[in-house]
Amino acid sequence: MAVKGNLMTNVILCGGSGTRLWPVSRENLPKQFLKMFDGRSLFQLTVERNRKYSQKVVIVSNENQYFIAMDQLDEIGCENYTSIVEPMGRNTAASIAFAAFSVDEDEVIFVTPSDHLIKDDEHYEKAVKTAYEAALKGNIVTFGITPREPKTGYGYIKVTKCNGEVCDVESFKEKPDLETAKKYLKDGNYFWNSGMFMFKAGVYLEELKKFAPDIYDSARNACRNVKKREGLMRIKKEDMVEIRDESIDYAVMEHSNKIKMVKSNIDWKDVGDFDALYEVLPKDEYGNTKNEKLLALESKNNLVFGRYKKQIAIHDVNDMIIVDTPTALLVTKRGNGQKVKDIVKVLKKINPEVVKFGRSVYRPWGKYINLEEAKNFKVKIITVNPGKRLSLQKHFHRSEHWVVVNGIAEVTKGDEVFLLRPNESTYIPIGVVHRLANPGKIPLEIVEVQVGEYLSEDDIVRLEDDYGRN
Repeated sequence: MAVKGNLMTNVILCGGSGTRLWPVSRENLPKQFLKMFDGRSLFQLTVERNRKYSQKVVIVSNENQYFIAMDQLDEIGCENYTSIVEPMGRNTAASIAFAAFSVDEDEVIFVTPSDHLIKDDEHYEKAVKTAYEAALKGNIVTFGITPREPKTGYGYIKVTKCNGEVCDVESFKEKPDLETAKKYLKDGNYFWNSGMFMFKAGVYLEELKKFAPDIYDSARNACRNVKKREGLMRIKKEDMVEIRDESIDYAVMEHSNKIKMVKSNIDWKDVGDFDALYEVLPKDEYGNTKNEKLLALESKNNLVFGRYKKQIAIHDVNDMIIVDTPTALLVTKRGNGQKVKDIVKVLKKINPEVVKFGRSVYRPWGKYINLEEAKNFKVKIITVNPGKRLSLQKHFHRSEHWVVVNGIAEVTKGDEVFLLRPNESTYIPIGVVHRLANPGKIPLEIVEVQVGEYLSEDDIVRLEDDYGRN
């Protein structure tokens, strides 16, 4: 079902690091890109869900998310998209402005987060059609979810008069405490704020200019200076720094008199924390999340998450969250899902690497898996996708040993360029300029052993890079 009339563009916001789903979600691979739903990520489900309504897709992301998004779009066969890459986060008001400046002013923009789960396709289609008609009339439309329980983790929308499924908006409310949320639920005029919006690009920019002129001006200036190539807009860091950090809610929605809300009974869930994830994962007869490696004795209503071969056993444990990954273990009570972000704040100070990276780290050329690390050495499996290559680089503190286990490697070492095949190896001394490339048709896999007194990822001096990284 394609929306008729004016063009519609689906703007997907991929920002956010998913700290409340740590340690499954990391800054390098946030929750929206985790393939937890029948082999699909929430990001991929978002793209597929909105394909039939939108002629174009605009992805707004940071540098790391851009390359992950490209790979996942390729997996589902999505080709007609534009990426807007931000060097740092400045919240949704600016991100949406970038997208609005990139299209015609009469084009309808459908803004969706990348990390929501929606299961009721029939009612979703109805809500999208209703919002589209309202947007064509010059309204800024938001989607309100009928609350099922007094949630404290969501913002709320208070409405007044409703004409069918379209309501006038009186006010937006911050995340409430439990007693206030109960009052909202009893009142009947409050809806959960889904974070989805629809409007003409020009209408949004007019309202942004009226209520947040500094964001409008700085975002417009950034778009004028943007580094462009086909399908890609890369915002310059010096322009991004000048933009005030503000959400669309504060910058526009709380001030405009053009706001409408569409009632959206679409089986919507913001999978923002482990309590929300528990609701959507399949469970056994005792309320424990299903896991073939879990032995649960006299235990009920537990979220136990571990996608590896490790046996997990629990006994006489109820209402717990237990999340096991190769590099971190989280244990807390159900109902404390929102508090995981407090753990992450502390970890950022004492062990920032465990917040940024999991065992698998994704790069624009492929990925690497950390197998083992000690004081003076580190062992990785590096996978380079066909036709891709790493940056031309050198290190000041480590040497590297490479052994090819699959595919063909093209190695640049100083002035030499040569090929390595499976079971062949080479040694890269400290300070020598080098590059690894995959000229073949299948993924290249090598085992890399780093040796040195300093092995962190910031010991990389890039001399040339295909992906615009410093």
